[in-house]
Amino acid sequence: MHLTPGQESFIRRAIETGCLHRQEDAVAEAMSLWEERERRRLEILAAVDRAEASLARGEGRRITSHEEILQLAEDINRRGIARLSAEQIIP
Repeated sequence: MHLTPGQESFIRRAIETGCLHRQEDAVAEAMSLWEERERRRLEILAAVDRAEASLARGEGRRITSHEEILQLAEDINRRGIARLSAEQIIP
């Protein structure tokens, strides 16, 4: 594996400041972030596929006014807050 001088310098600074212990830790961290990004990308693509299928079945909401936009935003916000609250409950 070949790193650019800037990448090597970045890793060296991370080791010097204690953020990393070894060069290999930088690779492990990069792989972890890459895997997470790829998993999220696939989740987004799956959600788009589900949304397109839903629209093809005639499901969905037609938004034609400013008031409907505000109501949709309020609905999304309320559902998001409920979801975050549910995730924070510790069994």
